[in-house]
Amino acid sequence: MTSMQDVREALMQGRNSTGGTVRRPLSPHLQVYRPQITSTLSILHRITGVALSAGAVLLSLWLAAAATSSGAFSVAQAIVGSILGMIVLFGFTFALFYHFCNGIRHLLWDAGVGFELPSVHRSGVAVVVAAGGLTVLVWLVGLVLL
Repeated sequence: MTSMQDVREALMQGRNSTGGTVRRPLSPHLQVYRPQITSTLSILHRITGVALSAGAVLLSLWLAAAATSSGAFSVAQAIVGSILGMIVLFGFTFALFYHFCNGIRHLLWDAGVGFELPSVHRSGVAVVVAAGGLTVLVWLVGLVLL
């Protein structure tokens, strides 16, 4: 295991504008600082945005299968209805609600509301709880009532 001193002394080899070799210290931020709720939720917001884009592509493929033929739609439905398909749909639902709730949080920030550190932490927890609750609620309604 590396010590903190080793991490801080990590060097990167590069070239300057004249082509000469230079050694620059790497920023130790990823190795030194512990993740905070604000940074974790920011990264999660970006990940859910990418997941929603991928989900939109999959939804388009499902719709194309429905428009193509009953055989293609049956195959698509079998994939979506499998355990793995349901897990992906559950994750997509969470990503949708998380991105939506965190988007509202960002709109409030744009209005200048909630910049105090305790408020930022509370709103972050509220976003995760709301997204989880809405996801479970939608799936319960979908599986029980429909």
